[in-house]
Amino acid sequence: MTGRPLSIRPTRPADHAAVLDLHSAAFGPGEGQLIADLVAVLLDDASAQPRLSLLARRDGHPLGHILFTRATLAPDPGGIMAALLSPLAVHPKAQGQGIGGRLIREGLTRLRDQGCDLVFVLGHPGYYPRYGFRPCRTVSAPYPIPTAQADAWMVRALSPDALDRIAGARLGCAPALDRPDLWAE
Repeated sequence: MTGRPLSIRPTRPADHAAVLDLHSAAFGPGEGQLIADLVAVLLDDASAQPRLSLLARRDGHPLGHILFTRATLAPDPGGIMAALLSPLAVHPKAQGQGIGGRLIREGLTRLRDQGCDLVFVLGHPGYYPRYGFRPCRTVSAPYPIPTAQADAWMVRALSPDALDRIAGARLGCAPALDRPDLWAE
């Protein structure tokens, strides 16, 4: 599957079944179906807007998907646009080829171009810092993150002063993501 060019483009409604299959395969039995179900809800949820949903393909085959959903801040400082990266999936046969990183970089570029200031993620602290994410100590997640996983709550600033303006805020997310079980990394 390597060697041929990889294309990354926004998903279309016709891609949804392939995107759900991709998440199911990437996360394996059990968890994969739960993640696919969550993605299905988020793709159709107006409260998740604005969002960015990108699909990586090679030779017409879907290999990776990333979803950025709308995030809110309370108290609202005004003028700050935030997004939540959740989830990122790469097909098991294509993992280790840099597809996840390409999706992250492309997503961050597109979000910056759309005026997004901050991107948050609850993810692997050994992976996401490669793309400029840093542990977030100034903005609370929608639910408490266990102390042992505190470094998994991360933020990537896309505009220089955005983090300074929101210190002490709490992140809000789409109802489908507003569940304590999703925040216990």
